[in-house]
Amino acid sequence: MAVTDPLQIIAGGLATVSTSSLLKWLADYFQKEQVERVVVGEPRQNDGSPSENHQRVMTFVNNFKNAFPDIPVTLYDERFTSVIAHQTMIDAGLKKKTRQNKALVDEISATIILQSYLQSTHR
Repeated sequence: MAVTDPLQIIAGGLATVSTSSLLKWLADYFQKEQVERVVVGEPRQNDGSPSENHQRVMTFVNNFKNAFPDIPVTLYDERFTSVIAHQTMIDAGLKKKTRQNKALVDEISATIILQSYLQSTHR
């Protein structure tokens, strides 16, 4: 019986980009890289209901779908990712000042969201 290696994918952060320039940045990125799907963190309260940021994310998703209709978008629950990101930074020994860098926290959180999504789809 032949055994094949399972698909191994590692999620990693790309960059932190301001919302106002995000669609342009993505258009440039899509020109250089083949993208099968975009995973967007879906902000939810602890009880699962939409958070105060949910509508802003949905507005972005709608704008994204209009700009890139051929690229599917998946919303993925982002609850607790900032907490996990901060704990990861502490575990990595990063100094308090570095841990206060919102762009770094966002990048680590995005990586956690993507890694969690990939793990949930490749079991």
